[in-house]
Amino acid sequence: MDQGNIDRRHFDRRDFMLGSAAAVATFAAGSAAAQDVYPSRPVTFINPFPPGGATDVVGRPFAAAIEPLLKQPAVVENKPGAAGAVGGQFVASARPDGYTLLLHIVSISGFAEVDKLFGREPKFTRESFSPIARFTEGPMVLVVNDKQPYNNLKELVDDAKKRPNGIIFSSSGLYGALHLPTALFMQAAGIQMRHLPTAGGGPALNAILGNNSQVLVSSIAAANAQAKAGKLKALACFSAKRAASMPDVPTLKELGYDVEFSLWVGLFAPKGTPDAIVKRLRADAKQAVAAPAFGKAINNLGDVVAYLDQPEFAKFWNEDAKRVEAAVKSIGKVSG
Repeated sequence: MDQGNIDRRHFDRRDFMLGSAAAVATFAAGSAAAQDVYPSRPVTFINPFPPGGATDVVGRPFAAAIEPLLKQPAVVENKPGAAGAVGGQFVASARPDGYTLLLHIVSISGFAEVDKLFGREPKFTRESFSPIARFTEGPMVLVVNDKQPYNNLKELVDDAKKRPNGIIFSSSGLYGALHLPTALFMQAAGIQMRHLPTAGGGPALNAILGNNSQVLVSSIAAANAQAKAGKLKALACFSAKRAASMPDVPTLKELGYDVEFSLWVGLFAPKGTPDAIVKRLRADAKQAVAAPAFGKAINNLGDVVAYLDQPEFAKFWNEDAKRVEAAVKSIGKVSG
């Protein structure tokens, strides 16, 4: 065989191998770059409560609004339990890559204090999360079901004083966002009602609608539709001033009880989530909350859009946590 042909085939083979190696390297680099673009797959928003509560009715319109901005599916997944602590713990221990995020409410601030109260090691603390944004902050309302004779708060309080533990109130769970304001109200009114803790705001609402409980302190967002339908009677709001969606309902302060409590819904990421991802989520969340469809959904609930971006939300959360922790300490150890 001609030596020139042998050498030429040798070089052709070598050039092919070098070219193939370069192509593989270029493809790998391109794949890595594609993987670095966030998000490149579905983003899961953990709702730590069953369907029907404030986190659910606010979180789902938010997910629908942010999905087109993420250009990936925005999946709301319920992980209920322990008044929202189970879902909180799940996200606290999730990989901080922006693909597992937490929708939560005011009660997120009290879990560590509850654990301390019972001598337990906290499963997570506020430092386990990076706050992204607050979406809403709405007043809470005390309601009774339509089978009860009470037409105002005084009638309820008078009856409760005559029958200690004779009236049942439902809540989203021990030390949860619906239990805390109810306990503070009972302290202020000097009454004691029997507690029916459930797995979340939705089940607590179902309990009062089924007359398994007679009283519920709820977010207006979760209770408004049933109140409009006449199945619930609103007796008092926990806000500083009357709620725009319930202008005829007096505040507790108007009625002589120095109690104020609101329920907000916000978005959190596990601590350690990269700054670039947090920045992207902040921008998309701000745009999603400003979307007309989200505002309409919240308005229909009777809730209030009260957006706070990360710096303002972090400052608010620090102050709000003091109020929640003080409420837990004020209530002390309870078992039901």
